[in-house]
Amino acid sequence: MRSCLVVDDSRVIRKVARRILEDLEFKIEEAADGMEALTACRGQMPDMVLLDWNMPVMNGLDFLKALRQEPGGDKPVVIFCTTENDLDHITQALENGANEYIMKPFDGDIIEAKLAEVGLV
Repeated sequence: MRSCLVVDDSRVIRKVARRILEDLEFKIEEAADGMEALTACRGQMPDMVLLDWNMPVMNGLDFLKALRQEPGGDKPVVIFCTTENDLDHITQALENGANEYIMKPFDGDIIEAKLAEVGLV
């Protein structure tokens, strides 16, 4: 079973993402900020990370940069899922190793389409 780490400081967003991804047969882990996420990845590298940008402790971009430096950190597909929708944020995310970018709010169809684009469904 494929695994996904859902990283968002909103418990509601994590719950919605969990429901969608479990329906797509992903095993889900959750983290409330980038530091928690990095710790989780060091324990077990996921197949995919669904990542928010604006979080306390460590934001999504800083997490992404740190993840890509970890052993095996080049492997997970990283999809930003955020309200930051300007070209500068999207460019920064992609230049630092994100595979895709989803705008909030999202639904199951959007998630499934992006996963199809990156070859995970």
